[in-house]
Amino acid sequence: MRRTAAPKANSTVAAGEGTPLILPVAGGDRRNVFSRVPFMRLLDARREFAEAGRARVVIDERPELGNVIGAVHGGVLVTLLDVVMASAAVSVFDFARTAVTLDLNTSFLEPGRGRLSADGEVLHHDDSVAWCRAAVTDATGRLVAQAQGSFRYLPLPQAASNTQETTP
Repeated sequence: MRRTAAPKANSTVAAGEGTPLILPVAGGDRRNVFSRVPFMRLLDARREFAEAGRARVVIDERPELGNVIGAVHGGVLVTLLDVVMASAAVSVFDFARTAVTLDLNTSFLEPGRGRLSADGEVLHHDDSVAWCRAAVTDATGRLVAQAQGSFRYLPLPQAASNTQETTP
């Protein structure tokens, strides 16, 4: 088996091009940023609501999300828990800020199958940090996973300028 070299530390820049591969999701309606995040689109995760410090994100089981035991992979469950808590956190400030994860503690209780719903809520917040909890349940209401986390509020990313400097 042929091995390839590990990616360089600056793997977010295309080789020889100097163009970032991953760009911030900026501009547009700040309440709909979630639906424009490439990773959420890849997972087909859908936010049903986010308001007043509460949020719900749902996902449907499909083969690409499976693990070795025939359930939704734990990484997908952690992503749902993380995203639903961040969604609840930013709803407190009417989506005028974004939130990034500071810490996340997850417990897996049952294999996740079928439609999975993640519900999150803000337990406490100040101007810079939100402390949250969340749970993932299946369509029968069975608890699949739960988490607690803290999230740092940051300014929303700004849309890139379309102007370029030209030299004579």
